[in-house]
Amino acid sequence: MEKKVIRVGSIGIGSISRGVHLPGIAKSPDLQLVAVCDINPDALKYAQETYGIDEAHCFTDYHDLINCPDVDAIDISTPNDVHFPMAMAAVEAGKPFAVEKPMTMNAREADILQKAVAEKNIPNMVCFSYRFKAAARYARDLVQQGALGKIYHVDMQYYQAWGLPWCHTPQVWRFVKARTGTGALGDLGSHALDLVRFVTGQEYTKLVGHTGNFISQREKLDGSGMGVSDVDDFSNYMAELSDGGAATFRITRFGTGRGNYQTMEVYGSEGALEYRLDHFENNPTGEDEIYICISKPHADSHVFAKLPIPDKYKTDQMQSFADIVNGKGDGLAATVLDGDVNMHAVDAVVDSAEKGVWVKL
Repeated sequence: MEKKVIRVGSIGIGSISRGVHLPGIAKSPDLQLVAVCDINPDALKYAQETYGIDEAHCFTDYHDLINCPDVDAIDISTPNDVHFPMAMAAVEAGKPFAVEKPMTMNAREADILQKAVAEKNIPNMVCFSYRFKAAARYARDLVQQGALGKIYHVDMQYYQAWGLPWCHTPQVWRFVKARTGTGALGDLGSHALDLVRFVTGQEYTKLVGHTGNFISQREKLDGSGMGVSDVDDFSNYMAELSDGGAATFRITRFGTGRGNYQTMEVYGSEGALEYRLDHFENNPTGEDEIYICISKPHADSHVFAKLPIPDKYKTDQMQSFADIVNGKGDGLAATVLDGDVNMHAVDAVVDSAEKGVWVKL
C-alpha cells in the first residue's frame, strides 16, 4: 500500500485520549487529526482549542464522524460499552480503526467483531499500550530467542491506588458494570493478560480467578448522593500456559503508594528476567526497565543486572497505527484477533471467580 497521510477522526475525548491518543496523532508525520466526536460539549471545545478542529468536524454522533468523507481512519477512546458498536460501524464503513481495550464487553461481541474484520480485511489495532514499552519488547525478544530456556513461571503485578477510600474517587463510568463490563480486571488485568502473552509468545489453556469489591458505593458525579459501584476492585488469577508453565496475576486499584506500578518476573530453565514500570527506586522517572539473570554464576550470586535498552525497541503507539494503515506495521501491535483472545481470557476469569473452578480455554 502506498504511504499516505491518514486523516483521523477520534471518538471520545477523555483522559486516555488527551494523554496518549491525540498527542500521538499530532506527533506522527503520517497522521492528521481532522475530526472529533464526544457527547460532552466541553470535550469538543478542548479539541477545538487544542488541535484547531473546526466546528463542522466536531460531532456528537459517532456515525456522523465515521461516515464523514474527510475521515480515512477511526480512533476509538470511549467507555467500554460502546467499543463494539463503534468498531463495527468502522468496519461497515470500510475504514481502518484503533480501539481502546478491553476491546468489547465480552467474548461474544469480540468473536463477532473479529469475524467482521477478517471478512472485510480492515486494518486495525487494539490499544494494549504496554506492547509499546521498549523494555517489554526487549524482554519479548530475549524470551522468544530462548535466552531464558523453557519458561516455568511468570508472575505479573499491576497495582494502582486511585480506588482507595482517601482518594474519594466518585462513581465514574469505570465503577459501573453496565458501562465497563468488569472493573480492575478489564481496566488493568486485560493489559496484564496481553503483556504476558506478548512477552512469552504462549497462550492460556485454563484460568482460575478470585475477584472482589471493597467499596460498593461511591458519590455520584452530579453530587446527588451515593451510587452503586458494582465491579471488581481487585482481581487475582492464575493461568496454565500452552507450554506447561504457570502464570500468576495480581491486579488492584487499592495498591497504597502505587501509581501505575507493573512488575513482570519470568523464570526459565536457563535464566530469569524482570520487567518494571513505575518503579522509582534509583529511577526518578519511573520509566520502563529490564533486569536479567542469566548464567549459573549470576544465578548462584542472586544477581539481576539492569540492561540498557537498544534504540530499536523504542516505538510509539499511534505511529504504529499509522504504519499498520500504510501497510508497513511491524507485526507487534495488538490486533482484533489479540483482542478476541484477550476477551475470552477475561470472561474465563469472571466465570471462574463466580463458580470457584478452573475454566478451560
